[in-house]
Formats: sequence, C-alpha cells, structure tokens
Amino acid sequence: MSTPQVSDPSRRLRPHRVRLLLPLLRSTAAVAATTVAYYLLPMDRDFDQHTATVLGMGLLGIGALLALQAVSIIGSPHPRLRAIEALTTAVPLFLLLFSATYFLYAQEQGTHTFSEPLSRNDALYFTVTVFATVGFGDIVPVSQTARVLTTCQMVADLVLVGMIAKVMVGAVRLGLERRQSSPAPEERAP
Repeated sequence: MSTPQVSDPSRRLRPHRVRLLLPLLRSTAAVAATTVAYYLLPMDRDFDQHTATVLGMGLLGIGALLALQAVSIIGSPHPRLRAIEALTTAVPLFLLLFSATYFLYAQEQGTHTFSEPLSRNDALYFTVTVFATVGFGDIVPVSQTARVLTTCQMVADLVLVGMIAKVMVGAVRLGLERRQSSPAPEERAP
C-alpha cells in the first residue's frame, strides 16, 4: 500500500516570490533585446555630427532613465530589488551606446583610429575594458578623435558610477525608510 505524496508547501513558488522575479526577468529581457539590436541593426552610417548628437542624447536619456528609476525605487515595496533592476538595465545600455559609437567611428575612419580594426565584438570589448578600468592595451585609441571619445567615456564612467553610488543608494535608503514607516498591509485602509 502506498502512501499519498503530499507536496511540500515550502517548495512551491508563492505568488509573492514570483513577483520578486519579475524585475529580474524584465531586466534580462531588456538587456537581451538591446544586445540583439546592437548586433543585428545596420550600423552603416558615417560617424558625423548626427552620431555625436545621438551619443549625447543617449547619455542624457540614460541619466533621465536613472532619475526615473530612482523615483520608482523610492516608491517600490522592494527597493533593493528595484535598484538591481535599474542598474542591470542602465549600465548595459550605457556600454552598448559607447560601443556603437566606437564601432561607427572606426568603420568610417578606417584602421588609423584604433590600434586594430574594430568589429562589433571588438568595440564592445574595448568599451567594457575601459569601463572596468582594466586597460589590457591590446586595443588602444590612436587618433586624436578616438582618444577624445575614450576620454569622454572615462569621464562618463565616473559620472555613472557616482550617480549609482549617490542616487541609487540614496533612493534605496529612502525606499526602505518609506516602507518601514508605512503601516503593515493588514492595517492599511482600503
């Protein structure tokens, strides 16, 4: 005679746990979509004032995205998780924006811009090594414009890291304070 199998309720995913996974799934989907777009969209336009304008607008857009994310973090029931979602979305967008800029510039100017021709992979690799301050030295900017672009990325990296440290951490702190000061769900009025 067999005994009936009783499922362990602690092993089942509860709805609130599933809701906790949604921000991570959204972030993963956003990063995957932008990475796929980076590799599949045609980037055959020359590096010109339009490209520089798009880079500047993209950086402003990422700043605005982080500001909106900070407001969302403060109001979130899970501010730490919301901050992780914000960072895992904004940082890859930032890196892909610079990577596309390097790629377009290297395509237009040819082999005398960097120490070697840049494919999309090479441009992304270079962008990440600059962001991470690794600087292996295998790809280096050679032309003055490439050096200016790289310097702009270095400064933007510092600004981004500073914004993350100040704004995002502050938003998480405010969100946690707001959550602690609000009444428990069963005490709230309908």
